[in-house]
Amino acid sequence: MSRLPRYEFDRAYVERLTAGDPETERHFIRYFGDLLSLKLRSRLRSREQIEDARQETFTRVLTSLKRGGGVKVAGALGAFVNSVCNNVVLEMYRSGSRAFPLEEDFDAADEDQPSADATIAAGEDRERVRAALVGMPPKERELLTWLFFDNRDKDEICRELQVDRNYLRVLLHRAKNRFRERFEREETE
Repeated sequence: MSRLPRYEFDRAYVERLTAGDPETERHFIRYFGDLLSLKLRSRLRSREQIEDARQETFTRVLTSLKRGGGVKVAGALGAFVNSVCNNVVLEMYRSGSRAFPLEEDFDAADEDQPSADATIAAGEDRERVRAALVGMPPKERELLTWLFFDNRDKDEICRELQVDRNYLRVLLHRAKNRFRERFEREETE
């Protein structure tokens, strides 16, 4: 491996590079090409990607210099090349991540699971039901709990309360009406 002639990255070097001096361009590409290859090997997967990133970095740096942009201080040339290379690699990552489209049903709702909105609404409704039940008279609250939460048999409830089925229907009607009023009140509060 032959040693490259040593150049100081001074204003004269940047001016020769901007002017398109062939010897300075060869030095620039060989000097920074080796450094960029070392850097890119740890960040990119294939030789083709490494070479593409190197070429894109050189193209952008030289274009920027020829347009009058790039470096304000000649000693910052190495940092500028490094920054441009970082941007090229990030763009390659982004473009690579877009190359794999999501499956058609990626966002499809799982039919066995409720949606997030339904889950939130159900939780809010449960809280309103609890609040409405808490404010009811204990006997009515107990009756509704037995029927709708504990799924107890109506005949069993009749024996427990020592009432017949017709009177249970009346008690249940009253309890439901009172619950409905309290539930609607909870909704507006």
